[in-house]
Amino acid sequence: MKLRTFAMITALGVLASTAPAFAALAVGSKAPNFTLSATKGGKVFTFALASALKKGPVVLYFYPAAFTPGCTIEAHDFAAAIGKYRALGATVIGVSHDKLSVLKKFSVSECRSKFAVAADTNQAVMKAYDAVLTKAPQYANRTSYVIAPDGTIIYTYTNLDPSQHVANTLAALKTWEKTHPTK
Repeated sequence: MKLRTFAMITALGVLASTAPAFAALAVGSKAPNFTLSATKGGKVFTFALASALKKGPVVLYFYPAAFTPGCTIEAHDFAAAIGKYRALGATVIGVSHDKLSVLKKFSVSECRSKFAVAADTNQAVMKAYDAVLTKAPQYANRTSYVIAPDGTIIYTYTNLDPSQHVANTLAALKTWEKTHPTK
C-alpha cells in the first residue's frame, strides 16, 4: 500500500513538473474559517483558524500525504524555517487527508515537533480552499496560502514540487510586514 502511494505521488510529481502552477483561491478573498483536530510534537489539540489569526498571519499549506517523498521534504523545509516564521509573527499549519494517528508520528519525525499538522479526513477544508488534487482527488494538492490576521488571503501558490513553498510564503510575509509591522 505504501509503495503504491509512493509510486502515485512520484508520478504526480513528474506530471506536475511539466504543468504550470496555478492559484486556488484568489488573493484578496476571505479565507474560509475552519477547525480541525491537529497534532504538534505528537500532542493532539484543536486548531481553529480564527484563534490563530488573532495572534498574527497564518501560513496554511496543503500536502498530498504524510511520509511521501515530497511531503517529507516540505515538512523538513517548514521545520527548518520555523524561526523565520515566528520572527514574522506567523503560525504554520499543514493539512492533509491523513488520519490523526498517522499525523501524530509525522508531526514528530518529519515536522520535527516545530509546527502543527491537521487531519482533514473528510476533505471539507481541502474543498473549501480548492486544494483537492484533480488527478487524484483522494489527496490534497500542494497548495500554500498566507492569510492576514483579518482573514484575507494575501498569497497563494500551487505546485506539487515542494521546493519553493517555504521561500515563497516567507517572501509574501515579508512583503506584507512592510505595511503591517508587528508589535
